[in-house]
Amino acid sequence: MKSEVRIGISGWNYAGWRGVFYPKGWPHRRELEFASRAFNSTEINGSFYSLQRPTSYRHWYEETPENLFSVKGARFITHIKNCARLKCRWRISLLPAFSRLRKNWARFSGNFHRTLVGTKKAALLGRRHDSKLKTRAWLKVKCNRALRYCVETRHVSFLVPDFFELLREFNIAFVFADTAGKWPSAEDLTANFVYCRLHGDTQLYTSGYSDRALDWWATRLKLWRKGQQRTDAKPVAAKRKSEEHDLFVYFDNDAKVHAPFDAQTLARKME
Repeated sequence: MKSEVRIGISGWNYAGWRGVFYPKGWPHRRELEFASRAFNSTEINGSFYSLQRPTSYRHWYEETPENLFSVKGARFITHIKNCARLKCRWRISLLPAFSRLRKNWARFSGNFHRTLVGTKKAALLGRRHDSKLKTRAWLKVKCNRALRYCVETRHVSFLVPDFFELLREFNIAFVFADTAGKWPSAEDLTANFVYCRLHGDTQLYTSGYSDRALDWWATRLKLWRKGQQRTDAKPVAAKRKSEEHDLFVYFDNDAKVHAPFDAQTLARKME
């Protein structure tokens, strides 16, 4: 089966985009609808900062019939709780989900629970919520389906073979994050899909990508889709065998309205 290529934006509700990417006078409540027609995937960024109501997810789903969402894991788990001191440990039930990890690998490894659940088990875990989630818990599951996971790290101590072997063991994708050199990264293929977050070419969140820079990413993405690497790639651990990979790429350089246009340009280069 041919792999999928999903290229889009991280978030969609940005005031600076109005009249630039969104048409002048376009209703704010229909911005996601507009974005979902321009891209085939959208990353929900707000789920990291606060809990979103089930009614919001249902509304987003209904107004984007052809769109595929990626949902960012909650910072309550990854930052506030530091992936620890949780009765259920770290089980993020999102598709495809990612979490941004800042703390070092030595502390994190002891809290990584080796049980990644499907939708039905995720609903069962959700039943153990406390009173703070009275109106923000949706626990009805029509069918059981596998969940995809990925992680974005921001500490050099994660760049060790043990971490990448653990990701491969559970088919968790290591996020290829372009952070304008601010945080360390690597090019290891650890799952049967690839997840990229492009935060800015030369300045974090504010700079756009030149045509040459997007060519650089398109070249790598086309190889990663086949499970291959450029000869100058430097993965931390052993390479995966060649196989088809789905691609998920999201632009997060939203500050100066570069993200939607860079995403459209990259999508054309991937055709």
